[in-house]
Amino acid sequence: MKTLNATGSSRLWWLLLAVGILFIIGGFAYWFWPVAGYAVTSVLFGWMLVAVGAVQLCVSTGANRPKGRGWWIAGGIINLVIGFMLVGNVFLAEAVLPYFMAIIFFYAGVMTFASGFIHRGSLRWLHIVNGVLLLIIAGIFCFGGITRAIAMVSFMAAFAFIYWGFVLSSLAIDLKPRIADRR
Repeated sequence: MKTLNATGSSRLWWLLLAVGILFIIGGFAYWFWPVAGYAVTSVLFGWMLVAVGAVQLCVSTGANRPKGRGWWIAGGIINLVIGFMLVGNVFLAEAVLPYFMAIIFFYAGVMTFASGFIHRGSLRWLHIVNGVLLLIIAGIFCFGGITRAIAMVSFMAAFAFIYWGFVLSSLAIDLKPRIADRR
């Protein structure tokens, strides 16, 4: 008997876990060394988005495709496009970083919130709460924008990296095939 969850299962769950751990490490590194600069954040975030986009496309096209594969493909393409834009032009990235982050977190919030209503497990409420928190983070980035001090954007970027790393790690654990899924 197969267990049901919102995302299915995948043998590549560990790739998403690795990206989540990298996000957590990157967030704490930026939190403790903010002097590294705003430009470093945009490039680091750009490369992390490229990594997440590649993982999402790999998972969505793998042998054990998760449910909601279209969301995974769309998210992977959006992450790759925005990631390459941030890496390609540092000056543009510095100017629009808060808005790019708002778009990414808005998409992740909507996807996670919707997943909460599809999820059949006992942790259904966790998906809904994560979705709402990601939408709040998106709003802070969108309405804080350039008019706020760089320190606020730096703090929120570090917090967002850490939070998003935990969300990706929990999603990876949810993707891990259970013993019942292998039968």
